[in-house]
Amino acid sequence: MEKLRLRPWSTDDLALLRAANSPEMTAHLNGPENEQQLVARHERYLRLNASDDARMFVVIDDEGRPLGSIGYWPVEWRGRPAWETGWFVLPDSQGRGIASRALALLIDDVRAHPTGRRPLVAFPGIDNPASNGVCRRNGFTLCGTISETFRGVELTINEWVLDLEHPDDQAAAP
Repeated sequence: MEKLRLRPWSTDDLALLRAANSPEMTAHLNGPENEQQLVARHERYLRLNASDDARMFVVIDDEGRPLGSIGYWPVEWRGRPAWETGWFVLPDSQGRGIASRALALLIDDVRAHPTGRRPLVAFPGIDNPASNGVCRRNGFTLCGTISETFRGVELTINEWVLDLEHPDDQAAAP
């Protein structure tokens, strides 16, 4: 099994967003973004990392080849502060457990930084079995299903939570 690492998002990573901006890769996110949206997202990732308000990463293999991206950022969830996470793995790297292993590395990173007692949450679409499985395999608890507007279209998503303060007691999650 190849070794994975998380590398902080850098100015050279816009090409990775472009590579993931296909109809296949964005099917669960209401479709591709235009170039202006991609550039804005890339710049937002750089700003978030620079300000330490969030941590955005490129998932790389042992040869430094980018396989995808993962990160976390502050949100309010159910009336309290939380960290939200999201990820993607490029098509030629899917089906090998990379997203699950990258999320495990990200969880270690979140725990190594001050979290303000925030849980880690993820919101994959109900029709995205791969991402829901990533949450399940990493110890998240399914708390519910909600509908939200994303990119102008209603999405039905699952609410997954990982209690970072009490990792062995997921029953403590709301």
